[in-house]
Amino acid sequence: DIKHFLSPKIPTPYTLDDALWWVEKGSKAGFTRAIEVDGQLVGCIGALPGEFEYAKSAEIGYWLAQKYWGRGLVVAALELLIEELKINTDIVRLHAVVFAGNSQSTKVLEKVGFEHEGLLKKAIYKEGEFYDGLLYAKVLTERSR
Repeated sequence: DIKHFLSPKIPTPYTLDDALWWVEKGSKAGFTRAIEVDGQLVGCIGALPGEFEYAKSAEIGYWLAQKYWGRGLVVAALELLIEELKINTDIVRLHAVVFAGNSQSTKVLEKVGFEHEGLLKKAIYKEGEFYDGLLYAKVLTERSR
């Protein structure tokens, strides 16, 4: 069920080489944080800042092991990440593109103040299929620069 709505940039099958690349390089991009329960990695959350004219924006992404769904862990992790970004960066806007039909993810975003901004028709291509994307965003502050 996790894989169904997960970005195709996460390889399947997920090999040891993929895991090593993630630890050594991938997890260092942007602001990436582990979601832990009792010292065990159960998910991941991150914000990847944009470039050039999008330098004050960041894309949010997350996943959580199915066993831990429904406990509010991603909401809590996202609230912590948002606070960290407010304190330590000049990012003004956060956005996320969610697979249409992923109601659990849209509920998470709405609980922390993200608003639905639009429908991106056939914006996601995965495993030979097109999917619509739902664009959600949250403005953190009204900075002018």
